[in-house]
Amino acid sequence: MNMKETVVIGFLGSTLDRVKESERWLTWRPSVALCQNEDLLVDRFEILYQKKFKGLLDIVMEDIKSVSPETEVIGNMIEFANPWDFEQVYGALLDFALSYKFDTDREDYLVHITTGSHVAQICCFILTESRYFPARLLQTSPSVAREGKNFGAFHIIDLDLSKYDKISQRFLYEQQDKISFLKGGIETRNKRFNQLIEKIERVAVNSKEPILLTGPTGAGKSKLAKRIYELKKNKSLIQERFVEVNCATLRGEGAMSTLFGHKKGAFTGAVSERAGLLMSAHRGMLFLDEIGELGMDEQTMLLRAVEEKRFLPLGSDVEMESDFDLIAGTNRDLGKAVEEGNFREDLLARINLWTFNLPGLRERPEDIEPNFNYELQQFSEKLFKRITINKEARKKYLDFATSPEALWRANFRDLNASVCRMATLSNSGRITTEVVTEEIERLKAGWSYKRDNRVDAVIARVLGPDALEEIDLFDRCQLAGVIDVCNQYHSLSQAGRKLFNVSRERKKHSNDSDRLRKYLAKFNLTINDLLIQ
Repeated sequence: MNMKETVVIGFLGSTLDRVKESERWLTWRPSVALCQNEDLLVDRFEILYQKKFKGLLDIVMEDIKSVSPETEVIGNMIEFANPWDFEQVYGALLDFALSYKFDTDREDYLVHITTGSHVAQICCFILTESRYFPARLLQTSPSVAREGKNFGAFHIIDLDLSKYDKISQRFLYEQQDKISFLKGGIETRNKRFNQLIEKIERVAVNSKEPILLTGPTGAGKSKLAKRIYELKKNKSLIQERFVEVNCATLRGEGAMSTLFGHKKGAFTGAVSERAGLLMSAHRGMLFLDEIGELGMDEQTMLLRAVEEKRFLPLGSDVEMESDFDLIAGTNRDLGKAVEEGNFREDLLARINLWTFNLPGLRERPEDIEPNFNYELQQFSEKLFKRITINKEARKKYLDFATSPEALWRANFRDLNASVCRMATLSNSGRITTEVVTEEIERLKAGWSYKRDNRVDAVIARVLGPDALEEIDLFDRCQLAGVIDVCNQYHSLSQAGRKLFNVSRERKKHSNDSDRLRKYLAKFNLTINDLLIQ
């Protein structure tokens, strides 16, 4: 097996390599000493130098040849006017790296970071870490003289952290902590949701681009947005405050003023100047919940504010600047809103670089139990007393909660309210089977009321109010359920897989799209007719 040749790349030390003639062999000189060390055999030394230090280079090359004649020393002249100018030094080193013919099959590269200015050392580190130099780092230092000669010590640093078990483990633990933080400390079990949170974590710590959170009402968009902010703040990626607004509450001139601020006298009632939420979010984070409810004028101004970090307050002819991170939330299909002319296509293109759809509670049955436990714990902390539930009551509640009967229309808001009621009605802090039975009936009644009214509203919207008298209640309920699913998945194939999730397994060749298309055709409908906002 042939051993690779060792090639060192490093700066000539204009200070450390320069000594008086009388101390030439008494003082530690890093470039010479590393070639003297018996434990580090250097086959080739690529020395980087500036033209004005050519004389020093000749001396160092001569001394290396005398102590290590087997080492080939090559001088590489690189120029930059200011050794403390990062851009100049990095550019010169990058040019060298791009022009150098690396042969990693035959040669092992070490980048010497003891010599050169601090800026040069930092640039060498960056270029090595980014693999422009396919190398490891070499650090040398003086040591106690041995047999009257000071060869110094050396340490090789491999920037491939995966090779360091303890460091890799710490990175893994840190990532797991961040993911757990985003999930609110809840040990969720749904694979799809856990993968989603892992992606959000990576985006949150590596990108400043806008994030769009979609999903049904009550799926946890607001809480997740706040945790993303706190994660960024803890990592010093954001310095200032979290600013949140529900866009559904913004109307007319008040919307413009709330978001972008106004000057005194900009409109009737503007008796004083107002900064606006975008200005308040400077160097922080702005969360625009239900962004699909914004008016077209507000969308236009928001687009410029997101792209250029500049906007014009109402009544002002002087632009303001605000550098904020943006998270937007919506339970609407913004693509459909664009088609209908209710949302700007260019704004959607700008905010959906990172889009994450949060599934509703019904789509995460595995996570109902851990979230139930979490809500119970939270309520206990609010009451300053321990709330428990007996084994039979827990089983009864969870069996219902994960069954098709449990609609969870408001998602986690429903679950939170349910736990709150049971905890409040519990005797001596213990939830019994009787309390659970009563709560289940309450949930069923509430969902039934909402379902009956909502079914009629949905059918009337899709087929017109006169159609209600022509369709059986059975068919209305079934069609309303189909509409719900189509609104979640927005395509025939995805909706079909959800609707026929059991029967499709019994078919040799399942065509979910065709089955759903034929069902809708009975009502002269297509999937696009069902997408409600």
